[in-house]
Amino acid sequence: MSVPNKLLTLVLIHQNTRLLLGMKKRGFGVGRWNGFGGKVQPGETILEGAERELLEESCVRAPDMKHIGRIDFEFVGEPQIMEVHVFKATEFEGEPAETEEMRPQWFDVDSIPFHTMWPDDVLWFPLMLKGSKFKGYFKFEGMDKYLEYNLEELDQSAEIQSS
Repeated sequence: MSVPNKLLTLVLIHQNTRLLLGMKKRGFGVGRWNGFGGKVQPGETILEGAERELLEESCVRAPDMKHIGRIDFEFVGEPQIMEVHVFKATEFEGEPAETEEMRPQWFDVDSIPFHTMWPDDVLWFPLMLKGSKFKGYFKFEGMDKYLEYNLEELDQSAEIQSS
């Protein structure tokens, strides 16, 4: 019997030469810079989950959020795949502010702190930054090493599917 995927979201705000990331202060991924997101709650669409998580973690809304990718993460020894739906926005409303979970900070796209991010980010961020759609799969051993991966750039008209 297979275990259903765990549905998650990740939102990145990219404006010209800057990118808003958050330092994760607690929970899964603590101590890493990342986009904003988390679990999709029962009864929510994936987009609604992304909007809620962005607001909860950064105090901003992004009216132009676009669904640009899906990355499935497998962790050795864990039966459940983490199905992460990636969203990108170029506009936002409100002022980014620190929350219990995240500390937002703007980075120049030429100085993204990949050394303190998930190891896979360096591979798929270039696709996100140039406005591509994509899908990927990463198999991790622990939190710092991926054993294998597959990353595919999609046509701009492609629909990002959920499992």
